[in-house]
Amino acid sequence: MLFTFVRHTRVGVPRGTCYGWSDVPLASTFEQEAARVRSVLATKGIHPDAVFTSPLSRCVRLATACGFDDARRDDRLKEMNMGQWEMQRYDDIGDPHLQAWYADYLHECATGGESFQDLRRRVTAFLDEVRTASHRRVLIFAHAGVIVAAGIYAGLYEESEAFAHQPDYGGMLDIWL
Repeated sequence: MLFTFVRHTRVGVPRGTCYGWSDVPLASTFEQEAARVRSVLATKGIHPDAVFTSPLSRCVRLATACGFDDARRDDRLKEMNMGQWEMQRYDDIGDPHLQAWYADYLHECATGGESFQDLRRRVTAFLDEVRTASHRRVLIFAHAGVIVAAGIYAGLYEESEAFAHQPDYGGMLDIWL
């Protein structure tokens, strides 16, 4: 089964803003970025028999712009929940726990949020479930953290180096499972 993951396009929030589960606006370049994603999907000849998306609008809008307005929304495809830090600039977060998170962001939870391990468990449950279906080609519109977790699941890289493989906005990752 071939999974193609597509990361949402650029967001319209100031650089350095912490967002995860927040429904943030898209950048003014959305139409151009979405057109590029559509073109790449067409060039790759992607004709999925199942399409899923994070329920957050930055993914739903891209799925719709690519012709998949009926993509199934799944909460397990949301980005990592950043809890009390959502929509704050990292430089302005006064929480003393932030330093512990910086030191071990793979295992520490954001205050009131979740850890990368929590995200990995969600993504693993999603992939395990979808793999039991009879799909051949699955297209997923999601977030960087979700795509990184899927790459770990597929054995493409170790957890310790996973974020070095974070896709660009509008980037894609193909995984055979």
